[in-house]
Amino acid sequence: MPRVYLLPNLMTAGNLFCGFMATIQIIAGSLEQQAQSGVWIRHYEASLKFILGAFIFDMLDGRLARLGGRESAFGREFDSLADLISFGLAPALLVVKIILADFPPAYRWVGGLVAFVYLVAGAMRLARFNLVSSRPEGSPAKDFIGFPIPAAAGLVASITLFLLTLYEHDREPGRWRYALPFLLVFLSFMMYSRITYPSFKSIDWHSRRSIPRVLVTAILMILLVKTWRYSLALIFIAYLIYGFVRPFISKRIREEIEDDAFEGEDAGPTV
Repeated sequence: MPRVYLLPNLMTAGNLFCGFMATIQIIAGSLEQQAQSGVWIRHYEASLKFILGAFIFDMLDGRLARLGGRESAFGREFDSLADLISFGLAPALLVVKIILADFPPAYRWVGGLVAFVYLVAGAMRLARFNLVSSRPEGSPAKDFIGFPIPAAAGLVASITLFLLTLYEHDREPGRWRYALPFLLVFLSFMMYSRITYPSFKSIDWHSRRSIPRVLVTAILMILLVKTWRYSLALIFIAYLIYGFVRPFISKRIREEIEDDAFEGEDAGPTV
């Protein structure tokens, strides 16, 4: 019988709850949209916030598990199942419901096909991650192979939220929403690609930083909170682009960006 550690798996349950609530809000928005009610866009906004909330829970569960040395096979599988709902199903369903409102019925299958491709790519990416992680000779923990599915969902959600904010007075996402299916197709390829991305797992509660760096980080966090409807999209886009330019950056600069230079300076034990 596998051990179930309480706190990390509570965070994973929070991730799953946010994905479930996001799906409910998307369905409610779709029903309001069909009834031509003016409040349908608010349901979609709520679903985007739940997807971003799931992203936060997903970050917390892994870090809490590593902090207490409580990583387990059960937690890895549970996390992947929650990720598939929160970062696979919910964003795919959201894009389908938002872009298909003006499509002729004969062509609506195209949006469904695009969403399904994204969902399958996300499931395959999670399966590959679990397979590699379970091997003793698996890839280094500091790197992800392929664009992580939480980041893919965060990119879709943040860009959609940006469009909703930009066209708030029109009460619809605007014509830029038709770029979302192409984004899903591109992210489907990126999730199962061989491009590596830093996991930033070396940044934890034990990491040491200089006082100026802590102050700069605090200021950036305040700006992020104040402008999150706009700045989140820029952060996820920058992370996506970073995977392409990373091989051409010098090792010293890459270590500064990814904080690997501090990996050996932990105040606590390595787990």
